[in-house]
Amino acid sequence: MLRRESRYREKLALVAWPAEPEPDDRLGLIFTCCHPALPRAGQVALTLRVVCGLTAAQIARAFLIPESTVGQRITRAKRKISDAGNEGYLCSGGRHAQSRDLTDDAEFLPALLDGLMPTEPEVAGLLALIRLHRARAAARFDQDSEIIQLQRQDRSLWDRDVIADAGRMIARAAALKRPGPYQLQAAIVTCHADAERWEDTDWTQIVVLYDMLLYLAPSPVTRLHRAIALRYVTGPAAALREVEALADDLSGYHLFHATRAELLRDLGHTDQAQAAYARALALTDNPAQRSLLRHRLNWT
Repeated sequence: MLRRESRYREKLALVAWPAEPEPDDRLGLIFTCCHPALPRAGQVALTLRVVCGLTAAQIARAFLIPESTVGQRITRAKRKISDAGNEGYLCSGGRHAQSRDLTDDAEFLPALLDGLMPTEPEVAGLLALIRLHRARAAARFDQDSEIIQLQRQDRSLWDRDVIADAGRMIARAAALKRPGPYQLQAAIVTCHADAERWEDTDWTQIVVLYDMLLYLAPSPVTRLHRAIALRYVTGPAAALREVEALADDLSGYHLFHATRAELLRDLGHTDQAQAAYARALALTDNPAQRSLLRHRLNWT
């Protein structure tokens, strides 16, 4: 019995999980930031700040809310975590992710989760979505770091192997028959990635997928994206009506004004388009976006 017990322990050590220790504890840190005592908004803000190293201003721009609101959420979340006994864990300076590429973190975490949770379709959907975006990264900017819009990108630069692998991942997720927002977003990006030319894009299918996404996860930004797709199905006039209905929700969002400007230009309303481009320019500090908007102002 002793010999058998000894051999059992030796074999168990050979198959112990994990086979190799995780080089850092980002996943554990995320679980701490998502402490059940915190509201969802606080969990998200704290995770983006502590794990990803984003500033309060960057988080505020991403969620279209005031920077002061983000700061308050982070402060309250840290206080609750502290009360729960995890103060030292969150305050360690070496745990911030500012030195790593954010897109590497974005892919690393769902890839880790997909290995641990292979039957969770939304994890696979998120991982496929990130990989689809990264597969097209080489075509997004020119040598001067200027934005190249989708219709003008050199699609030969897209990583077709990664796109195909992401497609298989989406199919695996779909087979589980539990649709979710990440799977639908990945399916929308796949419609773009599968088109060999801009003219081949299946815009009707994209609008249908946005309708499904709005049913599961309604948001004004998603409605804006649907309106952009609608432009290529029913024309700029119908798309503009959809965009105008979002004015109250997205008045501080530069892409709302940029989209509106594009549609107004298509309809021949040059002066209104100029004003909308100028408003979009005033709402973004990103140098690549500002350069593109300046070009648009000159073209109008």
